[in-house]
Amino acid sequence: MSFGRRLRSKLLGNLFGLESRKYKDSKINSYYDNKGLSKRDIKKGLHRKNVGGMWEEIGKLQFSFLIEQGLAPDMKFLDLGCGSLRGGIHFINYLEPGNYYGMDVNAPLVEAGYNIELKKAGLTHKLPKTNLILENQFKTSRFGILFDYALAVSVFTHLPLNHIRLCFIELSKSMKSGGKFYATFFECPDRVPIEQKIEHQPGGVVTNIEQDPYHYKRSDFLWCIEGLSWKMQYIGDWNHPRAQKMVCFTKI
Repeated sequence: MSFGRRLRSKLLGNLFGLESRKYKDSKINSYYDNKGLSKRDIKKGLHRKNVGGMWEEIGKLQFSFLIEQGLAPDMKFLDLGCGSLRGGIHFINYLEPGNYYGMDVNAPLVEAGYNIELKKAGLTHKLPKTNLILENQFKTSRFGILFDYALAVSVFTHLPLNHIRLCFIELSKSMKSGGKFYATFFECPDRVPIEQKIEHQPGGVVTNIEQDPYHYKRSDFLWCIEGLSWKMQYIGDWNHPRAQKMVCFTKI
């Protein structure tokens, strides 16, 4: 990331009031890592498109899914890769004030989520700005609380495997015993060589092993949690319009 981008990200965080800190470049080659958005872009609504589009459909899908999985209003909930609050709007409205927490690498997206989407929904009173932080190393302990539920939609799809393992290492420090972490990914079936490009249907997204967007086998996640206080349950299809699969990790 250039000096200009680092400075712009820092200034946006400070002006917006996000809790930010100095950190090294993540160098993960992710589509969303510090992707810039100008004020003109945001005015055009590109903050909705740049989190993958399908704003209403996927926002409502992730919310209804977690309600079915037992998320309750009095629970502490972490939205990893919260972006411009596509799902956050629904969770913030449902949860008791202050129970939603969001983490992302991209200051302009989070700024648009709070200043545009949340204000338009009349929900700023339910979300302290300190509940949103900029972070590229999954330092969830910065929030200083333990979470009941966490969710990462379209996060692992943009990360190499070692960064996913880092996510489990850090998040394990911030989850209650029995807490649930749900994450989506593009699956490489066991019968398909991991190095082969895969076109996923529906949606037609083509994934790779060496670059974003990534695909993984289920066993890759077993490696990621090896030696950590997690157990894994494969859920699979959850009606995602681009064929991302769901997996659940429980803190033990």
